[in-house]
Amino acid sequence: MSSVSRFTRLTLTVAVMAAFAGCGQKPNAQPGAGMPPGEVSVVTIAPEQITISNELPGRLEATRIAEVRARVAGIILKRTFREGSEVKAGEVLYRIDPATFKANYDSAQATLAKSQASLTQASLKAQRYKPLVEVNAVSKQEYDDAVAAQKQAEADVAAGKAAVQTAGLSLGYATVTSPISGRIGRALVTEGALVGQGDATQLAVVQQLDPIYVNLTQSSTDLLKLQQAMSAGQLKTVGKDKAKVTLVTEDGRTYPQSGKLLFSDVSVDATTGAVTIRAEFPNPNRTLLPGMYVRAKLEQAIDEQAIIVPQQAVMRDLNGSTVFVVGEDNKVAVRPVKTGAAQGNNWVVTEGLKTGDRVIVEGVQKTKPGAPVKPVPWKGPVGDTSASAAAPAAGAAAPAPAKQDAATKAN
Repeated sequence: MSSVSRFTRLTLTVAVMAAFAGCGQKPNAQPGAGMPPGEVSVVTIAPEQITISNELPGRLEATRIAEVRARVAGIILKRTFREGSEVKAGEVLYRIDPATFKANYDSAQATLAKSQASLTQASLKAQRYKPLVEVNAVSKQEYDDAVAAQKQAEADVAAGKAAVQTAGLSLGYATVTSPISGRIGRALVTEGALVGQGDATQLAVVQQLDPIYVNLTQSSTDLLKLQQAMSAGQLKTVGKDKAKVTLVTEDGRTYPQSGKLLFSDVSVDATTGAVTIRAEFPNPNRTLLPGMYVRAKLEQAIDEQAIIVPQQAVMRDLNGSTVFVVGEDNKVAVRPVKTGAAQGNNWVVTEGLKTGDRVIVEGVQKTKPGAPVKPVPWKGPVGDTSASAAAPAAGAAAPAPAKQDAATKAN
């Protein structure tokens, strides 16, 4: 077969294949032109009342701290407490050698008895001289000396009583007791130690742990903004003695009992620019210990017209926060927003949204700005983005890809 014939047959084959391909191609067809609008889950914005809570850092502090010190000098004879145990007010903790103090007490009592005897003698003498001076049986000078001796004896008795009391106090201080009820720490001295020689030696520390304080710190700027919002009527106070405080420990667990707000400091710390806020928590099991770092959620105000959206609906980038909204024509638009504090699984939106706006919560990845969509109510309630709440919505949106595949095959 000649080379011309082979070339002719090859040309005819290419032409036939091109003809078949041309018959199957629709010049005006556009990919996806027959697809239905994608289904998205939306929430409709409506103002609602929320409690403004701020999470603040803080440390725990005992409500009462007593440093047990030696008030007299002496040798420790015995320690009567167990370290780390609970002690009661007035419970004996240490015994200091009382021999010297007992001797001083006995000496003071003897001196007092002598002064009392002298007072008796002087009083009797003054009584005898009184009728005699009236009849000039004794001189006026002798009577005056008797009265003066009586008064001096009375002063000696008073001084003796004070000396007995002082000696009794020293003797009592030899028995060291707990000034408050609470948990006592480790013993700072042992038996045989000389204490109170020149200064009041610290023996132990007792701390009252139930209830317990938590000292929180809040930025003065945040506190000022909160006060200004209240003054402008945007927020309302939660009411006296109604502010709830929830504690979160270092391991992330929420403390089972709520606390109460006690006070906010009247001055700002010059080094940190923060204000100290104190709350009180019950601590019956002594699980909270002084010095522990915690975080506390403090209810500080009420917003009666708050606009909130689920956190998953808000997208953040370098330009700020945005949400996808569905307009009246069911087309998607991007809306820049400003968010405030977090409330559970929601963001409080301060700018950018209004009542009636439909915000896309699920299905954002299936659409783009300007595209038509089919909005359906979000199955999960606002504030609950758990897997159980989101599952129905996910199931409702699942058929969309199947419709897309069917349309693709049809074309």
